[in-house]
Amino acid sequence: MTIENILRRKGTDVTTIAPDASIKRAADWLRAKNIGALVVTSENSVLGLISEREIVHAFSRYGQTAGSMLVKEIMQCGVATVSPDESVNRVMKLMTHHRVRHMPVLRGGKLAGIVSIGDVVKDRLEDLELETKILRDVYNAAR
Repeated sequence: MTIENILRRKGTDVTTIAPDASIKRAADWLRAKNIGALVVTSENSVLGLISEREIVHAFSRYGQTAGSMLVKEIMQCGVATVSPDESVNRVMKLMTHHRVRHMPVLRGGKLAGIVSIGDVVKDRLEDLELETKILRDVYNAAR
């Protein structure tokens, strides 16, 4: 199973934000869209990622003034990205290795989607359920 399969199912819409936007605006977008991360872009280039984690850390560290800080001040830079043809298992390993919950998907250097750990786990569970059903059917047929 590849990331392309996940994108086909969930769609390729990605909510992006400019690096000069406020952290408050980023938090508002996350709440409004009910998502966990925004891809930070400028002129169609991926610069980084800002997630709930960075926002919580900023408010914990800087208090209320964090809301007026800029996304570029707290965003994750140099984020790991994946291509649509990456296997789901490989992406699970990358997420674990990099300790991230979201990964932008790039196709030919352009943003093509985003996958979350929830997307990956859901896909893996569906695979395991199918494997279990097949094994059950084979077992029952052999009896």
